[in-house]
Amino acid sequence: MNLVTTISRLVGDIRSSVLFSTRLPLRPALIEAASVARASWAWPLAGAFVGVIGACVYWATATAGVPILAAAGLAVAATLLATGCLHEDGLADTADGFGGASSRERKLVIMSDSRIGAYGACALIMSLLLRIAAIASLGDPLLVVPVLIAAHAAARASMPVLMLLTPSARGEGLAAEAARPPVFSVVVAVLLGMLALIAGLGIRQGLVALLLIAGAVVFIRWLCLRQIGGQTRDVLGALEQISEILVVLVASALI
Repeated sequence: MNLVTTISRLVGDIRSSVLFSTRLPLRPALIEAASVARASWAWPLAGAFVGVIGACVYWATATAGVPILAAAGLAVAATLLATGCLHEDGLADTADGFGGASSRERKLVIMSDSRIGAYGACALIMSLLLRIAAIASLGDPLLVVPVLIAAHAAARASMPVLMLLTPSARGEGLAAEAARPPVFSVVVAVLLGMLALIAGLGIRQGLVALLLIAGAVVFIRWLCLRQIGGQTRDVLGALEQISEILVVLVASALI
């Protein structure tokens, strides 16, 4: 494989990751499940791009004199618009499915339902409150900007790890078709996530956040195997949300 082909593939993976992870107005393209799994190494890069959007909104509003809590809310809202609430939807569906039924089959049916229940609504409210409060507690845009970028990048690095370690709960859908990403892609994603954490939070806070995210992966893997026998796209979204929350909480607690 020559250099031009390699660069072309890398750019294609990054573009696929951005198309898969966001609702940004790029030229649409057909994304195959296999290419999504291979490109999972670039998910932290797509996450960093989302974090930059939120960071820019926070910087602009906070420096313009908007109250810190409102600026934090606007920053989170900007990331929701950028992703189309992709991961929030996964968190809500996972909470509804795991909390609203007893059988595996019924849980999967609930998770595929577009309607939101009490468990999902509460999970979304808590996710938004925790992120907004943690960002607002940082206050200074010079602190918020790197933390937001690191949080979104590292959170998306956790998803291919879960995909590698956990079988799909369904025989169809993206999680089943993509199957397990290549080990190399997962390793690169983890390294990118680690670099983002250390660069955004510093070595001490970054390592704390890394350990907590690793714990979240282990816990979510155990939980989804127990609840539905594997992971789904919704479970991946829930893991991203939990990981993102952990990063901003660590940053706000250890400043």
